[in-house]
Amino acid sequence: VTLFSCVVLMQFNAKPTLTYKEIASESGLEEKQLKHTLQSLACGKTRILNKEPKSREVNDDDVFEVNSALSERHFRIKINSIQVKEQAEENKQTLEKIFAGREHQCDAAIVRIMKTRKTLSHALLVSELLAQLKFPTKPSDLKKRIESLIEREYIERDRDDPQKYNYLA
Repeated sequence: VTLFSCVVLMQFNAKPTLTYKEIASESGLEEKQLKHTLQSLACGKTRILNKEPKSREVNDDDVFEVNSALSERHFRIKINSIQVKEQAEENKQTLEKIFAGREHQCDAAIVRIMKTRKTLSHALLVSELLAQLKFPTKPSDLKKRIESLIEREYIERDRDDPQKYNYLA
């Protein structure tokens, strides 16, 4: 049982039936976390609590009571936490943070490769980067990182062949 589940279940020691608002005021948990916890306890595979009205969503006017009909063969019961779907904006922020962290890894790999090779064609550099980097990346993203390093004067385009890069010490 998680700490949040324990906080909610301990409230049922005083009263066998509680409303959502009573649980919210006594537990002090934030609304999103409380709804997630109650959903796990009342709507999961093992229903520790009964919920009225019976639905998958937890609303402000719901009433919860201890499930007295619960009988398990096992001494311990595993309560699975119901997965909350990530919102689109949270997903976008997560992807941005991941990509920001990976930018530095790409830059470091490009500089490392160019430092050892001194001069390298674009195709060879990209193929070596794809082999060296441990995460999936697109050649277009690598091209942006190469351009960024050119702007910051870590590498330069070859004067004779624009498809080649030279490392600047």
